[in-house]
Amino acid sequence: MANPNWRTINIDALDPDSPANFDLTTLTPAVNPVSTADVQSLAGQIRQLLRGGDSEGALQGALENPPYGADDKGKEVHLATVIEILQSIRQADMSPILSRIYSAPGGTEALDVLMKYIYKGMAQSNTAGTTRNITPQATGFSQIHARGGGEGGGQAMSVLLSWHEKLVEIAGPGSIVRVMTDRRTV
Repeated sequence: MANPNWRTINIDALDPDSPANFDLTTLTPAVNPVSTADVQSLAGQIRQLLRGGDSEGALQGALENPPYGADDKGKEVHLATVIEILQSIRQADMSPILSRIYSAPGGTEALDVLMKYIYKGMAQSNTAGTTRNITPQATGFSQIHARGGGEGGGQAMSVLLSWHEKLVEIAGPGSIVRVMTDRRTV
């Protein structure tokens, strides 16, 4: 009998209770696939509410139907719609709207979805701002533009930070934890 080197044996492969043998797909909740056309149709309906002056109804409509099963294009369309809604609401109206959504049935879930969109909007504006403003030079160094195109995302970030502050004030820090642990992405 050959003596195998005991240091090279993968004991996790032999243990049925090992995390290496755990199927990670069981952690991801099942979501229904959503087409981009359906997301665009929903975005049109939400924009109609927004144009009609019902910004709270538009926000609730956007938060009640997040396209978890959509492709990246559909998710970007819905994100743009949610950010447009958030930018159209005055700062004085934020807390009352969030309080009404929170007290409604399913309000905690809706505010968690809003937190997901706030974080995704923050991530989107950070990556867009850093990649656009770097110009490679013939000398091998890159020139970073501080003015011009780089300052347009500051207002959107300010709006998102204001919403984040009000949302944590109403829903509490538990919303942040739920968003970070939820595997469904918006």
